[in-house]
Amino acid sequence: MSVVERLTPDVDEAYSHAGKLALTRPSIALGEAVLKWYDIAPVDRPIEPDTMLLARHALAEADRLGELRLGGVSGFVILHRCGDGFHFLLVSTWRNGNELWETVWAKDGDGDPDFHPWPLEGSHRPTFCFWELGVVAHERAAWIRFLRSRRDAEARLAYLRDTFEGEV
Repeated sequence: MSVVERLTPDVDEAYSHAGKLALTRPSIALGEAVLKWYDIAPVDRPIEPDTMLLARHALAEADRLGELRLGGVSGFVILHRCGDGFHFLLVSTWRNGNELWETVWAKDGDGDPDFHPWPLEGSHRPTFCFWELGVVAHERAAWIRFLRSRRDAEARLAYLRDTFEGEV
């Protein structure tokens, strides 16, 4: 038996894939950073306005307290409804020209009163799921367009306006 034949996919047999919808929301300013904002959720279960406000408040408060030290960078936020009440809040910034850095927060249902940093153990960790990668793919292309531009104020504004909406 070959190595390929011995591979076992890490997918539950009951899993049925369904797309989600990525929507652009108003950007958020955190200190000197201005970040684009995306919601990702099933079409029939969009992110509740109160949840979005809670997420924005959590990031603003973390910035005010010095817990988020982003500096004057560009990037984006993804607020992802993963299940009935679980949400990831991903803060991604471009650093060193070609690196995407990420801070992960989460809120686990109605019993969890706020978004908080998501603890991860071990050396092999998750990054983005395939729904989030739809937004990341667009943002990578938008960042390349910015890097190939004059990188002046007009180009920075064009980057902030270069957003994505659609099925992921």
